[in-house]
Amino acid sequence: MITPPDVLVHSEAEARLAGLATPPGALGRLGEVACWFAATQGQVPPPALTDVRLVIFAGDHGVAAHGVSAFPSEITGAMVRLFLAGKAGVSALAATHDVSVRVLDLGVDADLADDPAVSPDVTARKVRRSSGAIHLTDALSQEEYDRAWQAGCDVARDEIAAGAQLLISGDMGIGNTTPAAAMVAAALGLPAAEVTGRGTGIDDASWQHKVGVVQQALDRVGARAQDPHETLRALSSADLTATTAYLVTAAEAGVPVLLDGMMSVACALTAERIAPGAAAWFAAGHRSTEPGQSLALEKLGLEPLLDLGLRLGEGSGAVAAVPVLRGAVALLRDVALLSEVMG
Repeated sequence: MITPPDVLVHSEAEARLAGLATPPGALGRLGEVACWFAATQGQVPPPALTDVRLVIFAGDHGVAAHGVSAFPSEITGAMVRLFLAGKAGVSALAATHDVSVRVLDLGVDADLADDPAVSPDVTARKVRRSSGAIHLTDALSQEEYDRAWQAGCDVARDEIAAGAQLLISGDMGIGNTTPAAAMVAAALGLPAAEVTGRGTGIDDASWQHKVGVVQQALDRVGARAQDPHETLRALSSADLTATTAYLVTAAEAGVPVLLDGMMSVACALTAERIAPGAAAWFAAGHRSTEPGQSLALEKLGLEPLLDLGLRLGEGSGAVAAVPVLRGAVALLRDVALLSEVMG
């Protein structure tokens, strides 16, 4: 069981919030998330939120070749290069909101190490080229699973050692909402139709096919899905396994995480299964359009900061929420107490 953020500090933060020169309850969710952040930092008022780090876990999925996505797998490698060039959607948001970005190739179906524009750090932890098609075979062998898990742990520790106050996980992988839906379905004991969304924008016929693929994967794995590690090995991918390990490691180290969309939250739900109590270290950045993400957030007891209809992935929704969290922290830090005003 993971130790939660400091309960006494949370109470102190709530007391400070109640004493601010603002009407009672006027700060709404901003007050709530500020108190949560203060508890994760162990002090009131909390320090300014200056060091936010996003790690984008990239990988391809064998299931993408089976009609579940509107785009081909070749897009994954191209997007990794775009991240590295600082020209992707999340790149623009991260630059605007002073969030550092690190990109890791865990399972991209291309030899990015051969590209001189791709630094060795990006590919150093690569597990394989594409994960298995989950409706036909396990995503990873045990050895591959262990390597992906270790990669996620190592990267989280790297970012924490470098001074991260807040971590974000991002995703890049064509077809990744299919294994993510399977992960959520396995965790919640739900049929595929209730958790499967349209990903990159597939039509009705493709969605029906995607539901069938997710259900086939769940049926293939059967009772093994009751074990969260087996859920990951059989139903996820190298990048999603690494993401889950990254989230568990952050919670174990007492470093808060701002969750993104479907992939991030599917991994967070699995992290909570593996390490009960981890969810207390997570806040939800935004609500995506994927039904499985909302179901997983409800199970985790998390209410998103933003609801903008985003479905970009990449960590973009969480990065877009960073200024909201920064503003909340500033309010709890810098607004005068009513007792000081009244003298």
